[in-house]
Amino acid sequence: MATPRTIAVAGKGGVGKTTTCGMIIDYLCRQKKGPILVVDADANSNLNEVLGVEADVTLGQIREEMAHAEQTGSIPAGMTKADYAEMQFNNALIEEDDFDMLVMGRTQGKGCYCYVNGVLKTQVDKYAKNYAYVVMDNEAGLEHVARGTLPKVDVMLLVSDCSRRGIQAVARIAEMIEEMNLNPGQMGLIVNRAPGGVLEPGVQEEIDRHGLKLFGVLPQDDGVYRCDCNGEPSAKLPDDSPMKAAVGRLMQNLGL
Repeated sequence: MATPRTIAVAGKGGVGKTTTCGMIIDYLCRQKKGPILVVDADANSNLNEVLGVEADVTLGQIREEMAHAEQTGSIPAGMTKADYAEMQFNNALIEEDDFDMLVMGRTQGKGCYCYVNGVLKTQVDKYAKNYAYVVMDNEAGLEHVARGTLPKVDVMLLVSDCSRRGIQAVARIAEMIEEMNLNPGQMGLIVNRAPGGVLEPGVQEEIDRHGLKLFGVLPQDDGVYRCDCNGEPSAKLPDDSPMKAAVGRLMQNLGL
C-alpha cells in the first residue's frame, strides 16, 4: 500500500479541536476513504467519546501494567520483557468497522510521558503503512508531531474558537511549527463556533495580522452542544447538522 496521507489537528484546549477531528474522521469514513488509523495523542484522551468508541486499553495503562508486572515478577515464564511488551501493546489497537484507533492516555505515576511517547511512535510506525489515512488529534504543544510520531504531516489543521485570543494562540502554534521545521504539506486555520458561520471583522483582522491561511469557518452548532451535555458522540450527528455539513465542505475544498 502507498504511504498514507497524514492529517494532524492541533489547538488549545476548549476550542472544539477534538470534536472537529472526530467529524473529519467521520467524513473520511462516509466517503469510503479508508482504511483509517486514528491516533489520539492527547494525554487527556476523549476522541473515542466523540466517535462513540470504547477505549478499554490505552498505551498509558499498558505502560503502568508492564511496570507493575516487572516489579512483581509476574511476566509470564519463558517470555522476555520485550515479547511481553509486544503482546501487550498489540492489544492497544482498537478495531472498528471503518477505522482503527490508538489511544495514548495518561500514566498514573510521576514523571514525563517520554516512554509512552516512544511507544506511540513505535506503534504508529508499525501500523501506518497499512492505512490510506492517518489522523492524529494532538495536544496544543504538538509534542508528538515534534518528536516525529508522524513521519510526515501532509495537512496540519489548526483549530481556534472565534475570538481574537484564540487566533493569537493558534498563531503561536503556527510559529512553533515553523521553528521546528516540520514543513507540513498544507497548513491552515479552522475557526470553530462562529455564530451563523460568519466571522466578525475584528477576528478576520487578527487572522490577517498573523498571516494565517484560513481553511474554513465552522458554525456554532446546538446539536454538538447537546451531545456534549448528554455524553453522546457528536461525530454521529446527522449529515445535515450545521457543523458536520461545514466540515464536509471544508474537506472537499482541501481535496481530502
